[in-house]
Amino acid sequence: MELLRRAKQLELVGKDIIHMEIGEPDFATPKPILDAGIRQLKTGEVKYTPAAGLPKLREKIADFYRQQYSVTVNKKRIFVTPGASGAFLLALGVTLNPSEELLMADPCYPCNSNFIKLFDGKAKTIPVDASSRYQLTSEHIKRHWAKNTKGVLIASPSNPTGTLIAPNQLKQAVDTVNELGGCFYSDEIYHGLVYGGKATSALSFSDDVFVINSFSKYFGMTGWRVGWLIVPEAFIDATEKLAQNIFIATATHSQYAALAAFDRHTLDELELRRAEFEQRRNFLYDALLRLGFDIPIKPDGAFYIYANCSKFTDDSFQFALDLLEAEGLAVTPGRDFGSNEENHYLRFAYTTSIARMAIAMQRLEKFINKG
Repeated sequence: MELLRRAKQLELVGKDIIHMEIGEPDFATPKPILDAGIRQLKTGEVKYTPAAGLPKLREKIADFYRQQYSVTVNKKRIFVTPGASGAFLLALGVTLNPSEELLMADPCYPCNSNFIKLFDGKAKTIPVDASSRYQLTSEHIKRHWAKNTKGVLIASPSNPTGTLIAPNQLKQAVDTVNELGGCFYSDEIYHGLVYGGKATSALSFSDDVFVINSFSKYFGMTGWRVGWLIVPEAFIDATEKLAQNIFIATATHSQYAALAAFDRHTLDELELRRAEFEQRRNFLYDALLRLGFDIPIKPDGAFYIYANCSKFTDDSFQFALDLLEAEGLAVTPGRDFGSNEENHYLRFAYTTSIARMAIAMQRLEKFINKG
């Protein structure tokens, strides 16, 4: 956020900034989704929905799981939330007690630790590397499990590394947590943005899991603030009560807009965008390798590359600041994602066009050569 603020300041004085620091797709919301939202607004009936969400939208999400994962989910287990952040708040709010720990990979998405702190819990981050594709394994979980451990959070595809957890590894992790009597939280918000394969939902292996997803990334609805949470049967009542108290309901027009996210025309357009993201990933991956960055694993999904920059600096934060000031290229330093060799990594988001990224790589090469 500090880098983003500085980038905006530089733009205000006329400097051309290429944004590769924030995880927001550059595509506009698909037209069928926009039209559905506008139609609802024009009715004037923008009133509260049930706390768990529009029944029709919950049914659509359940249908989506049947079609995409061959998984049957009772719609009563599905809660429509104000983005994935709202889903995290509900999942942790109904499970996490003060002083209990959640195990997470390091590096990981920074806000997850803050969600845990909000409920007086503790984030226990476990350093991971390319040997496990930057994902937690069953062995990690067993080794770090303690008396006050509540559960495990796994993100696949992950932010910032873009790696997927293998299906067998995911199953082992879910089984291990269930055997230990903990809660398994599966962050699946980048499902759909996977290249050369498919992501596997934790629901394929157990109903006793919390699944967090969102319309923001694959569906291109970041500003609409709508996501969903799937909970085990035993947590339905508590989750509904908490939703009523925290946010009453997700924005009505956003929910009606999201109904169109699953239409065939929308999904066809989203698949074209996914193909474009794959081309961007390939371009950026090749360009960074050519410049001398170390990327042990080509990302499987999302829209990030987490690159080792130790060849050029021992302080990735200062490197990112200097790069922004000198060349107008904004990237994210590793310290945003944990403490695991954070000074040696930069995250590049390929949420801008290949044409703009080509200019970005020219600027990056110029900056490196100056150094």
